[in-house]
Amino acid sequence: MSNQYFRFKEFTVWQDRCAMKVTTDACIQAAWTPVMPHVKTVLDIGAGTGLLSLMLAQRCEGINIDAIEVDHAAAVQAKENVEGSPWGDRINVLEGDACGYAFDRKYDLIITNPPFFINSLVSEDERKNRARHTGSLSQQDIIDIAAANLNKDGHLSILLPYPEYLLFASLIKAFGWAESGRLLVSHKIDSPVNRVVALFSRGGVPCTNNEETLVIKDVDGQYTAAFTALLHPFYLYL
Repeated sequence: MSNQYFRFKEFTVWQDRCAMKVTTDACIQAAWTPVMPHVKTVLDIGAGTGLLSLMLAQRCEGINIDAIEVDHAAAVQAKENVEGSPWGDRINVLEGDACGYAFDRKYDLIITNPPFFINSLVSEDERKNRARHTGSLSQQDIIDIAAANLNKDGHLSILLPYPEYLLFASLIKAFGWAESGRLLVSHKIDSPVNRVVALFSRGGVPCTNNEETLVIKDVDGQYTAAFTALLHPFYLYL
């Protein structure tokens, strides 16, 4: 049984009413995603517990975040997590479907840890299916939302398993977007890449040298120095 909450150094995430819990992958995405100096407005698509928004708010004092979540119970819990944090005045949790939602502003950064399993077996838990499988939010949906709601010099940060990343990168580039950076994540040394955090923009320079790698654990099963440095501002025992 998952823990009902996850305590970070500066905030606590309650997750007992959310289909998807706090994951290491999502923490990596929020800690690594570049937030450039011009970024003032952020949209978090599929906010879940509010984790990504809370981590970004801790990192960057000058940003304001709209976090949208379609599941009612998760949206309520995200609001409670935000209200219990130091950044409740800078994070606005919206309940609704990001597809077709009438946002009242454009964003400098959109971040999403979307439902990403395309061909996996579904669960009997409908809420978990909606959180994990692309039937509720397709790759094309994400591109459409980003195209409609990003400022012209804005970026999209997306977390995907490696095979789904390849599909998404091919699809979004067909619409004229460019990849401006990526982080390749492996669980252990010599294990294959299993997650990718990728950055895309309509005006970006294609990714050539702006590729980073991160290994979570060393051969002894301990966190690597790179992982520790990345998550040290957040994880309670690092």
